[in-house]
Amino acid sequence: MSRAAKNPAAEFTDPPVKANILAAGAVLWRHAPGADAVEIALVHRPKYDDWSLPKGKLDPGETPVITAVREVAEETGLRSRLGRYLGHVTYPIPGHRKLKRVDYWAAEVLDGEFASNSEVDVLHWYRLDRVMDAVSYPMDRTIIRNFQRQPADTATLLLVRHAKAGRSDRFTGEDDQRPLEKAGRAQARALVPNLLAFGANEIVSAPPARCVQTVTPLAEELGVEVELEPLFSESGYAAAPDAARKCARDLVSTDSVRVISSQGKVIPDLVQWWADEDGVSLPPARNRKGSVWVLSFNGGRLVAADHLDRVLTPNDFPQG
Repeated sequence: MSRAAKNPAAEFTDPPVKANILAAGAVLWRHAPGADAVEIALVHRPKYDDWSLPKGKLDPGETPVITAVREVAEETGLRSRLGRYLGHVTYPIPGHRKLKRVDYWAAEVLDGEFASNSEVDVLHWYRLDRVMDAVSYPMDRTIIRNFQRQPADTATLLLVRHAKAGRSDRFTGEDDQRPLEKAGRAQARALVPNLLAFGANEIVSAPPARCVQTVTPLAEELGVEVELEPLFSESGYAAAPDAARKCARDLVSTDSVRVISSQGKVIPDLVQWWADEDGVSLPPARNRKGSVWVLSFNGGRLVAADHLDRVLTPNDFPQG
């Protein structure tokens, strides 16, 4: 992930319009019982008599992030938490003039138990040195190789740019009190399942109302308070960038997945600084309102930075 050519996230922010069918899945992994090793789950689908990574098509209104978690649960019975984005594959559907795109994430097993179902009759766990021989498709091997390029066990930090707020020239009060507009409130609600897919459980926000309101639906869903941090406001960051960067580093944890809600003049600089410090190539990103950076760390070092550009609505993932 430290070289642009090996950054699978570079293509996620601009899905090709030629893909008629959109799907998502995961490299589902766990620590091998009684060993210091990682295992990957492959599922057997009797309809095709193949061994593949769990995946499935987007339901109406879903984003690929939500689909990946749902499909893993439906096919394997296991609840999982997403981590790094691993890239996508695109291929023609036999017998149809259609292309299918499948986006993949690393997904750590949290709990659950496999039970045979209508789509999958067997699930097997494979060590990394054996999984390539077991999987049926070269495209799955490509995704597994992307998974192997970085450690499986990563900590996640989610950086959210606040959702759409009313125009500043039409607001008569203090700018920090300018609230979200109707579209922004819808974005804030739609953020909730997407952030929960990565295991979000703690929230820190810059003090401006639009930043706090962007993560309020998530806080209500989790039953937690939003912690205010002035260093993540544009004025606070400009006055003390080094302190703000240290504060952000200190929020990286293997025990929690924290969300930082901030502003447009903070997040791009913060992410670029982090990438430069730790030698990570960044994917192209417009950093639009309501977008999310998924930052992955191992041993306190940034190893991947994936950008979900307005991942909030299905219109951001063209179907044709």
